[in-house]
Amino acid sequence: MLRLFFLVSMMFLSTNLLAAGQTRYISDNVYLYLHGGPGTQYRILGSIEAGKAVTYLNETQGDFSKIVDHKNREGWVLTKLLSAKKSIRYLVPELQNKIKRLETQLAENQDNSANTSRELSSRKSQLSKLKRDYEQAIVERDKAKADLAKVIDNQQFTLWREGGIIALIGAIIGIILVYLPRPGGRRKDRW
Repeated sequence: MLRLFFLVSMMFLSTNLLAAGQTRYISDNVYLYLHGGPGTQYRILGSIEAGKAVTYLNETQGDFSKIVDHKNREGWVLTKLLSAKKSIRYLVPELQNKIKRLETQLAENQDNSANTSRELSSRKSQLSKLKRDYEQAIVERDKAKADLAKVIDNQQFTLWREGGIIALIGAIIGIILVYLPRPGGRRKDRW
């Protein structure tokens, strides 16, 4: 039983020790006084503006908590006026900076998008021109192939024709030679 009590008290103390020195914020809709003790009957040490960051010292008595304010004054304020959430005083400038960064990024992205669109349309026109050039090159290639085939056919026809003419001339010469009178054989009376 003693051990259980010891463990529970250690967990409670460890969370209290962890909470000491944490940053808290004064509620946004309040202007409050920093008291010298845990109650309104204690002397007022100064005032703290709404939304200012303070350091919570993890000491609470009744409705008051001990803090150190932004001017390093140690005092007591109402616990219900402390908040762990950032106040509007800090959130608004952060959000404004974030909005400015996002607007800048948006403008850059829009510029990039416009540049990309222009480049894309330029690439599309180049691509269509290249396609037209390619199709024209294919037509010219096919025409050149047809012309080459005609030239080859003409050469072969010319060779056949010339070969036929030579053969015909040879045949005619052969026929003529066959019918030419032959010189008579050798005369025997000659020596």
